[in-house]
Parts: sequence; structure tokens; C-alpha cells
Amino acid sequence: MSKIITVFGATGNQGGSVIKQLLNDSKLSQEFKIRGVTRDSSKPAAQELAKLGVEVVVADLSSKESLQAALQGSHTVFLVTNYWETANPAIELSQGKNVADVSKEVGVQHLIFSSLLNVTETSGGRLTHVPHFDGKSDIEQYIRDLGVPATFYLPGYFMSNLEQMIRPGQDGALTWALPIAENSKFPLIDIKSDTGKFVKAIIKNRSSVLGARVLGAENYYTATQVLDTLAKVTGKKTGFVRLDEGTYKSFLPEFMAQEMLENHLFIENPGYYGGEDLEKSHAILDEKLVSLEEFLEKSSFKA
Repeated sequence: MSKIITVFGATGNQGGSVIKQLLNDSKLSQEFKIRGVTRDSSKPAAQELAKLGVEVVVADLSSKESLQAALQGSHTVFLVTNYWETANPAIELSQGKNVADVSKEVGVQHLIFSSLLNVTETSGGRLTHVPHFDGKSDIEQYIRDLGVPATFYLPGYFMSNLEQMIRPGQDGALTWALPIAENSKFPLIDIKSDTGKFVKAIIKNRSSVLGARVLGAENYYTATQVLDTLAKVTGKKTGFVRLDEGTYKSFLPEFMAQEMLENHLFIENPGYYGGEDLEKSHAILDEKLVSLEEFLEKSSFKA
């Protein structure tokens, strides 16, 4: 009898990637029956999953009752929470705790949580306004304290963010304007393609990664390397502009300006993953990750 794996955010970037990889893996597709959790099962993306044999269920992360129904009988769970849905850290923390509590109640054997580092702690209290990182770290700690068998997947900086951030400047050059030095290192990932590769590897290596953090990035790239690769792929001029903090914040909505500033200051120092290398996390993979050049070749920059 197939075990049930329940995937939250089934129609989103991370959950959708996990489901795609599970369906395409000959071993895991036999071992697991996939249950995809969404808020709206009438969405075309949810209906497409149902056509592929995924059991699509509706659940509200703020309702333990609906989570009990969604998680009943689950052996493995992939959980991703969405801070930006409400931009309220208390709500995200509550939702993560709810899934952890219900996972423990129904006997989940492996909870895989999409987590991030605690910026306040890792920066030694220098950067205290990055709740979309700190909240996930708080959920991770709650899961650890609760004793649910778990592994923590920490996605890197999305390659898709570059399509929004790098824009044509006054001279027509594709320009990346940041409040940090151009040698700052970004751990980049093609989130839609490669989240599932990491999570698939976590499932296959369960016993050796319980309690561990798996860093979800293809490689570290400096801003200079990103722009050089972009110039190579597009044949266009590229440029870097270092902005002062006030100017950088002035380009962003007020509710997120300080958070995005400190998020990037964190990337500069002490580093997105606190300086940790990716070798150990890559060792469990059985599939090649998408490089920055490969991503850019298929990106909107080529349009």
C-alpha cells in the first residue's frame, strides 16, 4: 500500500516543484500517493494536478480542524508557509505551529519544512527587521522542540527575482541597483525547477538527514558574476549601481523597505547561509541543478 505524502502550496513554486519531481520519479511515484493542499481546488493549476492523479484537498493553515483532515494518514509532509500573504509574522508562526502540532497528533514520520536562518541571531542582533526569515526560523525551532521527525530545507535567493530587480537604466544597460557591494555572494536557485530535486533527495535519504538543514542553492554568485553572465547570454550591456540605504528604500513600498534593506545587508555580511558552503547539501542530490546561465537563457531577459 502506498504511503501518503502531503504537499502544502501544491500550486505554488515550491510545492508545485515537489509534486512534479515526485510524479516523475519512478521509485517515489510508486512508493507514495501524493496529496496536494491548496486553498482553492477550483483553480486551473489545482485541476491539472488532479488530472495527474494527485489527491487535491483544501485546507486552511489557520484551522487545526481542516489540517487534521488534510494530514490524516500522512507519512511525509512538505510544508511551506507564506509570510507575504499577510506580512504578519504572528500569523505565519501560528500557521507553522498548527501544522507541526497536527503532524505530531496524526503520527507524521517525516516533516520537511521550508525554513530560513534567523537573521537577528545570525547577525548578532545587528539586523532585526527581517521577519520573513526569523519567523521561519522560529517555526523550525518549534518543530525541533516538539520532537516531530523533521528535515529543514532552506531555499536560496530565487533566480526569478533577478527578472524583477535588474532593469534597463537611462543608458539602456541592464542595471542592478543594490545597497551592498558588488562582490556580495547570492546563493541562487531556480525555485520552480530545483526545489523538488532537493526535497526528493531529502525523502530518499531520510535517515541521514533527520534533524539536518539542507541548503537549497545551485551555487554562490556575486552581483558582478550575475551581470557578466547576463551580458554573455543577452549580448546586452550590464551595469551595477551601489545605492545608499535611504535611496534604496525610497524605491520600495514602505511596509517592506526596511526588511528588504536588511535582507540584502544580511547577504553581504554575514552571508545568506552564514558563510556555509553548499557541498554537503549537494552530496545527496541525484540530479543536476539549473545553473544561472541556463536559467537566464530561458528567462524574460531573452525576450
